[in-house]
Amino acid sequence: MAYLPLLWDALLLGIGATLFMDLAGVAQHLLLRSPLPDYRFVGRWAAYLRQGRWRHALLFNGLPKAHEKVIGWALHYVTGVVFALLLLLWQGRSWLQAPELGSALMVGVATVLVPWCLMQPAWGMGLAARHTPAPWTARRKSLVAHGWYGIGLWCSGSLLALS
Repeated sequence: MAYLPLLWDALLLGIGATLFMDLAGVAQHLLLRSPLPDYRFVGRWAAYLRQGRWRHALLFNGLPKAHEKVIGWALHYVTGVVFALLLLLWQGRSWLQAPELGSALMVGVATVLVPWCLMQPAWGMGLAARHTPAPWTARRKSLVAHGWYGIGLWCSGSLLALS
């Protein structure tokens, strides 16, 4: 039961940071007309994973799976909580007493390895989107989003430090 405070802190930190990342994405959409992420594909991929399929050629053009949008958004937030837990395991819960932007940004930027090395290859986009028409554009968008997540970790940690 000693781990419950750590999990609670990771839950609050991760939800806050992921929400910050999503709000930054909405601001970019409104100001720069950049497209919003579509997490239904994360949900569809998860559905194919349940069927034992790591890579599915019809991920973007295939038949929708039941509840894929809800599943995708839920996995997006669960992943944010897991990444927050990694920050707390690395830095300790004492990080929440005086959150440091540098360590939060390091974790945020490091999390870009998940889409680059796991999801994009599984989705047929290649390692770090190298098989897409504009790989550096895709990489930049991922890096910016995960940078916002890192800033969100710091902002959420700072709010938790005040409470």
